[in-house]
Amino acid sequence: MTGLLAGNRQQARQRLAERFRVWSEGEFDAARCPVRGVLDRLGDKWTTLIVIALAQRPHRFGEVRRAVPDISKRMLTQSLRDLERDGLIERRVFPTKPPSVEYRLTELGESLLEPLHALVNWAEHNQERIAAARGVFDAALPVAFGVETRALPA
Repeated sequence: MTGLLAGNRQQARQRLAERFRVWSEGEFDAARCPVRGVLDRLGDKWTTLIVIALAQRPHRFGEVRRAVPDISKRMLTQSLRDLERDGLIERRVFPTKPPSVEYRLTELGESLLEPLHALVNWAEHNQERIAAARGVFDAALPVAFGVETRALPA
């Protein structure tokens, strides 16, 4: 995936620091940042779920919607357009009555599966630890910032 051996955190830390240094040199241009635009798309609420659904096989719109049941029709349409615009999926229209549309991962979309699998695996293994950390942080927040917490009137 990245050329790093599993568990080699020091090497990963060094490589990431070097990349960040290179990106930070010179005049900053957010539009040319290789990370922001990509992670903005991949980090949204729906992209990962849609890509995982399409990794199994091509899907029609309704199949994707059933695979991600809590997404609205409008949001699914926008997410599919964004993924198509980024070259991660392909929209194929079949000349039937009514027209049939199918979505599939492109070669670029397929290349996302390995790093996405690693991220999903990491999330699954660390979800409980993150929830616990959030609980500790949230419990300490009022104390840390001197904010009183009051129960809302019923």
